[in-house]
Amino acid sequence: MTEARPWTEAAKALADTVTADAPAWHEAVSNTPRHRLVPRWWQRIPDSPTQEWALVDLPEDSAERLHAAYTDETLVTRVGPTHADHATPGEHGKGAPTSSSTLPGLIVSMAHRLDVKPGHKVLDVGTGSGYSAALFARRFGDENVTSVDVDPYLVEAARTRLAEFGRTPRVEAVDATGELPDAEYDRIMATVSVRPVPPSWLRALRPGGRLVTTIAHTALLIAADMGTDGIARGTVQPDPATFMETRQEADYPAMLNSVFVSARVREGEDVRPPDGPVPHLWQEWPLRWLYELDTPGVETRAATYPDDGRRVVWLLAADGSWARAEDGATPLVHQGGPRRLWDDLERVRRKWEENNRFSLHTMRGELSPGGGHLLSPDGTWRFPI
Repeated sequence: MTEARPWTEAAKALADTVTADAPAWHEAVSNTPRHRLVPRWWQRIPDSPTQEWALVDLPEDSAERLHAAYTDETLVTRVGPTHADHATPGEHGKGAPTSSSTLPGLIVSMAHRLDVKPGHKVLDVGTGSGYSAALFARRFGDENVTSVDVDPYLVEAARTRLAEFGRTPRVEAVDATGELPDAEYDRIMATVSVRPVPPSWLRALRPGGRLVTTIAHTALLIAADMGTDGIARGTVQPDPATFMETRQEADYPAMLNSVFVSARVREGEDVRPPDGPVPHLWQEWPLRWLYELDTPGVETRAATYPDDGRRVVWLLAADGSWARAEDGATPLVHQGGPRRLWDDLERVRRKWEENNRFSLHTMRGELSPGGGHLLSPDGTWRFPI
């Protein structure tokens, strides 16, 4: 008997782990060489004050590379404008991630929710390393899979690496928020987040087709089925998922550091005690996502003062609005700029409490080329998406 290649054993072990609830995907995961799609990647340098990343460049069949590739983890391949493929030995990447190979378990979970049938035409939005396109192509045939990404280099690299092990789905460099390579698809899955859901996706989704995507700056995963009336209806899924937002430029807009300079210690134009406890927005994520749905585009930051353990939360907006809330013996909220961001957060919290703090996965979505929205369970709270 021929001895199995080391990567196939690692891939099978990964498949055993990530396809327990989606066994139909076991064969595809077991036979897709993820390590060949991600030859190099970035690894966050712990406690780096400037968000720096170290380059990981290991021999193809080394135990360390196979372990990383076949562990259920995301591998960051691009930070800021710099892809790991283009980095020099010892170089540090700087900035936020702008592309990655998503953790396989999430890809499988989303693909399982997509419920692709033989013969369906699938659009994979966000090619990245090409791993999700490889899984779809392995299971449903190269001719039925189209994958798109805004970055021409990612597309060319993925196309080349996929072909090296016999996978030839259609891979195109396009801005997926605009027109798509084909007019009709049965299934659309996005591993980038969007808001709004692009009209082109909804125009291209056939009646009976399904869309699975996430809403930008939240972890809300939506699955929606297209009706004969041109409206896709669905729900927020129980499991959260976070993806990078679609982009048109080489990098994302810079963080609001200039606004933070004012918000960090400045006396506010409006100063008052908070209405209730200062929330832990990184723990109370349903409140955080509801606030994002209601008041989009607000950057959140938090810290704990080392001397006395007091927490502080900042809300920052591009129009110069800001809020700073500090807990402790005498909690205070400072607000400045044209809007009162903390007032908005408290309004959202009150309304959510009045609605019995409903679970976000009980929200319903309605999407059409003319616009879309999420609805609270009773239909009284509507969020444009």
